[in-house]
Amino acid sequence: MFNLKKKNLKQLDILLLLSTILLSVYGLFVLYSAYAGKLGAIKSQIFSTLLGFLFIIIICTLDLDVLKKIYKPVYLVCVILLGLTVIFGRGGQEWGSDSWLVLGPISFQPSEITKVGLIFVLASHMDKYRNRINELPVLLATLIIAGIPVFLIMLQPDFGTAMVYLFFIAIMLFVGGLDWKWIIILMSLAIVALIFLLLNLEGYKANRILDFLDPSRDTSGSGWQQQQGLIAIGSGMLRGRGYMQGTQAQYGYIPEKETDYIFSVLAEELGFIGAIVMLVLFALLIFRLIAIVKSSNNLFISLLVSGICGMFFIHIFENVGMTIGIMPVTGIPLPFFSYGGTFQLISLINIGLCLSASIQKTYYDLDTSQAEILTIQRPKSLVEKNN
Repeated sequence: MFNLKKKNLKQLDILLLLSTILLSVYGLFVLYSAYAGKLGAIKSQIFSTLLGFLFIIIICTLDLDVLKKIYKPVYLVCVILLGLTVIFGRGGQEWGSDSWLVLGPISFQPSEITKVGLIFVLASHMDKYRNRINELPVLLATLIIAGIPVFLIMLQPDFGTAMVYLFFIAIMLFVGGLDWKWIIILMSLAIVALIFLLLNLEGYKANRILDFLDPSRDTSGSGWQQQQGLIAIGSGMLRGRGYMQGTQAQYGYIPEKETDYIFSVLAEELGFIGAIVMLVLFALLIFRLIAIVKSSNNLFISLLVSGICGMFFIHIFENVGMTIGIMPVTGIPLPFFSYGGTFQLISLINIGLCLSASIQKTYYDLDTSQAEILTIQRPKSLVEKNN
């Protein structure tokens, strides 16, 4: 599993690593302000960040082509964790969904752990059936594998996280070579399911959609969070009110300012310039992930990194989008900025997998025949000459 001979450190994606370091430091900087300068409040976030970078070093030594062989046990653990969350999960009264498991002094979100787990499992499964993904039995099996975790998350109920899953699953199916006929069919079914879901929403979930469609509908009630977040962002203007000087943030007008609405804190205190710096760093991270996907001749690595890239993109787009009013409000955190030890750790583990992928050497698959290996590693003309 640990195989430094399969690694080429000269190929390490320095820009991806640098953007991750800068985003992590920037995130702690903003989170410290969101907690009004209380260092003790972010100690767990600092610990998760340091632990995450330690995991990055370890993961970079792993041979991904060997690691993918354990995808079945990984999937089983993910399903068990989500099943336990449905039964014993907590957090419904505070955050609207029972998404947390509590083990003594430790609480964590299994849905965050399962994100990287499911991406890893799908990449392994789709790579194993790389030439058969468009066969109906294989496609149905793939959709069932992907659908069970999504269904369990919907039961919590955590619709925002379920949407994140559906997005990166769709990205991986596209990268995996799914035919357009299946894409059109699945998109049609997804649209029908979304319409049905929207028509049957109740309570605060329905209010979030209605407030998105009409921001002035209930600014002192269900739309308070969105309204205060927009006020904070607008008041930041070009340079911001100053670090730890934001009135909306420091005087508690923004609900969930340490988690869902951390971008409003950043934009109010550091202004348009501070927001652009963050978005540029995120753009650099996304583009480097895309570059790894495009440069790899290993389908497993391409699928793994594309799933992680899709996960980061939808988190960034949804979180920033909901704070500026172009997306409905959901409980989707902002990577490297929002408070949450589990999410921070998993985000860095994902980056570790991508960095490990960037230095992985020659394609090799223990399940691939010698003829297939020759076809992958040699130009077609040479293969034809040998035949």
